[in-house]
Amino acid sequence: MIKRYPLVTIPLRNGLLAGVLGVIFPTTLYYLGRHPFLIPVYFDFRIILFSVMIVVTLKEFRDYYRQGILFFWQGMVMSLLFTVIFSLIASSLLWAFGHWKPEFVTQFVTLYKEQVRASPPPQIIDQIGKKAFEQNLKALDATTAGDVAWLYAKQSFMISFFVSIIISVILRRQPNPK
Repeated sequence: MIKRYPLVTIPLRNGLLAGVLGVIFPTTLYYLGRHPFLIPVYFDFRIILFSVMIVVTLKEFRDYYRQGILFFWQGMVMSLLFTVIFSLIASSLLWAFGHWKPEFVTQFVTLYKEQVRASPPPQIIDQIGKKAFEQNLKALDATTAGDVAWLYAKQSFMISFFVSIIISVILRRQPNPK
């Protein structure tokens, strides 16, 4: 089956593996006392995870199934499939973890509110106003495990998009014209 549809099966397999890792890292950080959703996105472990796993996925396809040829569109399609599977697995498991351990969500809300109140971004307060800013902070109390899982999935797609473009361009190889 893999030899017949490697464009699909390789990213599915690697996305499944990365999805499991994508839950292990945040839960480990949570139990170590550092909430994973309070870390800025540019320091997120998913940048490294996606970089490594997408490179492995594209290189396997290019080197073992395409005789060293990888087109940009193939890299982007495989990266998208990888990201979809990663997001489904990781977000679903984080949603389940948030239901199993509700403190995961409540601690995020509490710590986020403290962090924002300690040093509110002045440009945001200038744009929306102090009253709207306070209303948004109060609305955070209604955050659920589903909201946290959705945030994780959205961030995963944003991170993966930029990583995918860079890696697809770097790893692409066109056939040599003769």
